[in-house]
Formats: sequence, structure tokens, C-alpha cells
Amino acid sequence: MPPFPGRTSHKTPAWVDNAATYHIRISLQRSSPLPLTDVRVAPALLGSARFYHAELRWNCRLFLLMPDHLHALLAFPHDKTPGAVIRKWKAYHTRTLGLSWQGNFFDHRIRNLDELDEKAAYIRLNPVRKLLCRSEEDWPWWITCAD
Repeated sequence: MPPFPGRTSHKTPAWVDNAATYHIRISLQRSSPLPLTDVRVAPALLGSARFYHAELRWNCRLFLLMPDHLHALLAFPHDKTPGAVIRKWKAYHTRTLGLSWQGNFFDHRIRNLDELDEKAAYIRLNPVRKLLCRSEEDWPWWITCAD
């Protein structure tokens, strides 16, 4: 059996629909100086997610910050790979906020509307499951940009 690759390319195959939405998870290095939910960090991250949406760099359905990682439901322009867009976004926040990201990210293509609803519910309940708040409505560090 060939060895398991250390990194994936995150290159979208040509047969994937242009409007495909992905569940993205991006994690901080343990050595990162501040959590993503710090009041000096979270508004900047959520603001840049809105900016990327407004500038059509991605289509953001949901973006939620946890202390050491984030979850997002994003779609990307067909002429841009998810890896390239996320790399630029992470690099900006490394420079401006001093965040130290893990080198890669997790992605999973959403295959239908039921799965989209299921992933959105999973993401919104993440702070509750981790006992960071009592209900999903109590969690301040999330946004939606798209219908």
C-alpha cells in the first residue's frame, strides 16, 4: 500500500459543480498567542469573512469561531482553488493579528441541501457541546453572509 500523503492539494476536480459548498475547518497552532475568540481578534476575523464575501472571493453561508479553530460553510469561484483563497486569508491574519495557523485545513464538499442543513446545525452547536455557552443563540462569534 502506498504511504498516506502528508498534505492534500485542495484542488477542486473539474466535475464538481461551480456552486459547491464546502465545510472548512481551520485550526490554530497550539503556540498561537491569542484564541480566535479574543475580543481583539474575533471582530477582525468575522469582518474579513464578510469582506471576502462582499469581494466575491468566497460565498460565506456560515462562519463560526471557536477558541482554537473555526468552522465555515464556503463556496469558491470556479477560477480559484479553496487552498489559494484560504492561504491568502490566513496569511493576512498572520501578518495583522500575529496568529499562528496550522499548515493546512480540513475540507468536505457538501453534496446536497440536507447535508448542508446538517453541517450548519453541527457547526452552530459546537460551542454548546464544548460548554462555552448554554445555547447556540448565546454564542457571539459567528456570522452568515448568504441566504
